[in-house]
Amino acid sequence: MSQPIRVLVVDDHLLFRRGVLAALASRPHIEVVGEAGNGEEAVQLARQTQPDVILMDIAMPVCSGLEATRQIKRELPRIKIIMLTVSEEDEALFEAVRAGAEGYLLKDLKVNQLFEAIESVVRGEAPLSGAIAAKLLRELQRSTPSHAVPAELTETLSEREIEILTLVGQGLSNKEIADRLYISESTVKNHLRTILDKLHLRNRIQAAIYASRIGLVKDVL
Repeated sequence: MSQPIRVLVVDDHLLFRRGVLAALASRPHIEVVGEAGNGEEAVQLARQTQPDVILMDIAMPVCSGLEATRQIKRELPRIKIIMLTVSEEDEALFEAVRAGAEGYLLKDLKVNQLFEAIESVVRGEAPLSGAIAAKLLRELQRSTPSHAVPAELTETLSEREIEILTLVGQGLSNKEIADRLYISESTVKNHLRTILDKLHLRNRIQAAIYASRIGLVKDVL
């Protein structure tokens, strides 16, 4: 990558935060632009430093990671937010998705998995821990309707955009979609941005949920 990925680390547990900072410092293509101990500090630093990615804890004093994510996404929607948490609770997961978080990882992940998650979210992917992805999949399968794709979708999206939305719903990465459709990754990214804008969705996870709930796909992630 030509430019380093600028990362803000937010966690109220100092020992864990310093461990993440030390790990990130070992990667020359990652630049840590700041650290915060609560959601209120996270919002202020996000405004000041304009990071590419925020690693955000959920349960913090003063202002939770979920509330901070909502505020940051309202003001600075281009910033990618990955929730880093010990929680596997369904409500926290779905609240994070509704808040606009692009990823949701458990804190027991390996260092290399953290690096991969940061790189993938910048590419437009949606990093999820295995256990979290399974929970999301089960919920979406329960909520998937049996009716046909709404007719208005074909009026909103082009045939190619519906095709890409379907593949996003199936859990394919941008590269996999590009290979499947014989187009470039940059073309996939452009189509995905257009899809999100047209459907008023915040990120790839919300697009996958949308594709499942309207019956476009039966299996996601």
